[in-house]
This record gives sequence, C-alpha cells and structure tokens, in this order.
Amino acid sequence: LARPGSTAFPGSHGLRSTAVQPPPLPRVKGLTFHSGCYLIVRMVDSALVKTFRVPARHGYAVEVSPYFPSRLACATSQYYGIAGCGTLVVLEQTEAGIVPFRSFDWNDSLFDVTWSENNEHVLVTGSGDGSVQLWDTTSPIGPLQVFKEHSQEVYSVDWSQTRGEHLVLSGSWDQTIKIWDPVVKDSVSTFRGHESVIYSTVWSPHIPGCFASASGDNTLRIWDIKTAGARVIIPAHQAEILSCDWSKYDQNVLVTGAVDCTLRCWDLRNTRLPVHHLAGHTYAIRRVKFSPFHASILASCSYDFSVRFWDVSKPDSALETVEHHTEFVCGLDFSLHIPGQVVDCAWDETVKIYTPACLTVSH
Repeated sequence: LARPGSTAFPGSHGLRSTAVQPPPLPRVKGLTFHSGCYLIVRMVDSALVKTFRVPARHGYAVEVSPYFPSRLACATSQYYGIAGCGTLVVLEQTEAGIVPFRSFDWNDSLFDVTWSENNEHVLVTGSGDGSVQLWDTTSPIGPLQVFKEHSQEVYSVDWSQTRGEHLVLSGSWDQTIKIWDPVVKDSVSTFRGHESVIYSTVWSPHIPGCFASASGDNTLRIWDIKTAGARVIIPAHQAEILSCDWSKYDQNVLVTGAVDCTLRCWDLRNTRLPVHHLAGHTYAIRRVKFSPFHASILASCSYDFSVRFWDVSKPDSALETVEHHTEFVCGLDFSLHIPGQVVDCAWDETVKIYTPACLTVSH
C-alpha cells in the first residue's frame, strides 16, 4: 500500500513518513496500539461533545468557516493517507449535533483545507498527488479549478488573511512553497530554501505578503512575497517541525510543534531562544493553533491521541488535556465566532466539536 518514498509504518508524522524519530507507534491495518502511557486528563463531558463520523475516512485537517458560525470543513483520506482517495466533508453544527452539508471526492488523499477569505462558499484543499483544488459548496460537481505544479504531496494550504490580497499558499513534500492567485491558472511565485519536506505554511494575519513555514529540516522560516529567500531562519527544534501558527495578537510571535513532543513560542525580535517551551505530549505534535480570543492561550493536538490547551501567561502553562479520540489527532481549529469552542478530527474517522472546561471561564 505504501507509496514510493514512504515507509510502510508511521514514523514521526504518519504513514507517508520519511523520518525515523521518535520511535513509531506500531500499526497494522485495523489495529491500534497505544503508547502505554497513562495520562491524567480532564475528560470533556461526552454530553457536551458533538461527534460526526466519516466512515472509512481518516481526518487530517479541519477548519471553521470565517463566515458561518455553524459551518466547518474537514479534509480526509482513505487508508490513513497511504493510498486511495480523499474526501472533503463540509459539515453544519446544529442544536442536536453535526449534520453533513456537502461532500466532495478527490482521487487522492486530502491533507489540508482552508476557507476562502473573500467568498463564503469557496474552499481550497491540498492533495497527495501534488495538486491544489478549489471547491465551491454551491457547485457540487467537482472542483472549480485544479492547480498542479508540485511534484509531491501538498501537505499544507492557507488563504491570505490581510485585506487587499487574495492569495493561497501551498507547502509540499517537494520542498517548495507556491503562491496561487485563485483566478490565475499558474502559480504566482515559487519559494525554495527548505532542505526537507514542508509540513506547514501559514500567512501572517497582521503583515500583508508575509508568511511562515515549518519543515522536516527542523527550521521555522519567515518569508516575504517580494523577496526570493527567507527573511528569517530559526533552527526551532532538533527534530522535524510539523506545524506552526501566528499569534492573533502580536505580529512578532509564532508557535511551533514538533516531533520532539514540544511546543515552542518564538519572538521574531530575538530568535536566539524560545520565549516559551511547552512539554507534556508523549508523541509528535501534529498541529498547533493560537486562540483568536485570548492572546496567551493556544492548543495542540498529537499522535498521542490528545488535544492539550496551554496558557503561556501562567507559570504552569498546561491548562487541560482532552483525550476523546482513539487514534492520531491531526486536525484542530478554534471557532472564530463562539469563544472557547474547538473543533478537531482524527484518524478514528470522527470530527468533534466541544468547549474544553478551561475555556468556559473568563481569562
């Protein structure tokens, strides 16, 4: 089942792994093995968790619509992303639970999804065949546009958030980052410099034309669309970095999550050392997100099956650990509309919406 260049078992970041550290969770199709660690967790009351199951599809990314408070999208793959097709699932949250709104199939795995910032019906996904797809929920017949320039998996996509530009980022295992104008067939720019696969590409929510990337070369890099090379290169971890995100309140602050099981916060005004170092996960951190409502709060999800919440303004930054999945948790997002509400997705074929206890009180 494994693709050329990938290993047969997951290493640090899933079944398409090229890394060997840390030791992988053993996996046989249909069987799941926990790491054996017993974690002290505060479980979210199951009555307060809304769950949607996507049969035979393993969740890789989830994002809440910036327009509709009740709408979210999930990028999924068959066979844990090794082979088979992918499905983009658009869901609606109701009083009673979660219901399907739209569903789009693609002929390869889907690894990431981002909503348009200028059209409430449009989404973008990144795929295992190296393509980027543009979808419209009002047009159920296939993608509006397919952009195909990457030579390997597209693991990250992001739509620009600043006014005056409507551009899409894509980060690929071919070690390049591309920028796309959704109305133009070919990419606008290609950025090179990373020395390994790229896992995460995120636009700055503050500075037009500025974006960050995280890679298997252990670096976090800051780029400007007007400059060919990276403006800042930070050797942020001594391990593959699978995710990064910008603070919504400070244009100089980012967070990284890596295979070394830690999160690190960075201030671009002084990158010699991280301003925060957060430990607690027991396997690779797959995704990190800053809260849109609290400057000091962030969340992380991991291959240890957990989602953790942190407040870097407190001496003990660990707020809460939520364990309600039975597989790798890969997708994570905060609601932009409902303070404290979180959505996540995992390889256990479920999408969950909930408010962790630590975010139900005022911060």
